[in-house]
Amino acid sequence: MPAQEAALPPELAAAARTLFGDRLDLAAAYAELLATDGVVRGLIGPREAPRIWDRHLLNCAAVAERIPEGASVIDVGSGAGLPGMVLAIARPDLTVTLVEPLARRTSFLIEAVEGLGLTRMVRVFRGRAEEAAAGTGGLGPLSADVVTARAVAPLDRLAGWCLPLTVRGGRLLALKGSSAADEITEHAAEVARLGGAAPVVRLCGAGVIDPPTTVVEVVRERIVGPVRKQPRAARRGGRSRGR
Repeated sequence: MPAQEAALPPELAAAARTLFGDRLDLAAAYAELLATDGVVRGLIGPREAPRIWDRHLLNCAAVAERIPEGASVIDVGSGAGLPGMVLAIARPDLTVTLVEPLARRTSFLIEAVEGLGLTRMVRVFRGRAEEAAAGTGGLGPLSADVVTARAVAPLDRLAGWCLPLTVRGGRLLALKGSSAADEITEHAAEVARLGGAAPVVRLCGAGVIDPPTTVVEVVRERIVGPVRKQPRAARRGGRSRGR
């Protein structure tokens, strides 16, 4: 894939400077990596290469406005590093853990972290979100101030995977599209059952990128233990002692 596919379009230059500041050159290096090695290794579709800046980098970087200074971040289902790698590039004050179960993707992520000089602030965990929360893989149970996810799953399943990784009072930031409001209506009750506050739609990057990035934000209000199966008597509509 020609490197020029990753070139920053002139009409996006002002937005890129606003979102990446003096780390724009680092963002450009990551864009080139996505457009070349990322395409060859099947992490980015060939048709996505010309749209890496508007569809991927700027879209993800805009989410940084919802992340507090110095926060820890876990990116679930990171794939090619979206949005986790982008946030680490745009915000050097963050510490970021990229959670990804597929070996070919984690290999790419490890190489990208090393190649871009981000080893002090970014680490890669190969496994599922449930495994990260349980502490398998040698890192111990993982948790963070902010958990991000992009195009991973519907909101109910996403909350089940991500809220256990979020500290109490922390937040899940789920990058969504036009279905965000419908997902909230459909899954708000399940999010509440899992310990989350009422989901809220946030538009990130308004006035900088067009369209802004649609994010569903869920604050973790309560720590909820493992879900127990309902006793047989209760399932029949009867009463069970101790409940």
